[in-house]
Amino acid sequence: MSRKKTAVLISGRGTNMGALISAALAPDYPAEIALVLSNRPDAKGLERAAEFGIQTAVVDHTGFSGDREAFEREVDAVLKAHKIELVALAGFMRILTPYLVNAWTNRMINIHPALLPSFKGLATHERALEEGVKLHGATVHFVSAEMDDGPIIIQGAVPVLDQDTPETLGARVLDVEHKIYPKALALVAGGRVRVSGARVTSGDAAENTGDLVWP
Repeated sequence: MSRKKTAVLISGRGTNMGALISAALAPDYPAEIALVLSNRPDAKGLERAAEFGIQTAVVDHTGFSGDREAFEREVDAVLKAHKIELVALAGFMRILTPYLVNAWTNRMINIHPALLPSFKGLATHERALEEGVKLHGATVHFVSAEMDDGPIIIQGAVPVLDQDTPETLGARVLDVEHKIYPKALALVAGGRVRVSGARVTSGDAAENTGDLVWP
């Protein structure tokens, strides 16, 4: 089986990166984590990746005088030098320009701690509690030019409990993230998804018509 060479882009500790690396240890997993790249040289996830023997790279955004596209051109050059085929953003705290998004159309995915299209941006758990939603969760999607937008690949939901704080709710959502991100990457790397406009379909996905109701 030919595995897709995948780069994980991080800015911090890289917990979702760890979930992807763990999944990719299985010999039948269709993606190989071939590179971990960070825009911050002090990102803890770089050390973690190196412990697994994964190549790491740093493209420090502070060295580009605010020129976002110049920064992304260097990122793109590093990805190409490592013959990367797919990119997974995992806490990569940079707003991307159309340059990098267009260069990796339908080959770059991201995970967001909310059920998109609700609660784009930051402070998702606080906002979910403020709005009184009963279900919250996480979304893996293809990256588009608009922040936290793009065709949705997979979502996972958790109930919002009466006693929840942003921290307790966020911890449960993070557990869901660690489950759905490896599944989403496997679907994409295995060629099992098709993008049609804003929709992503999977021909071998089991039909599930059960309702999700809480409480």
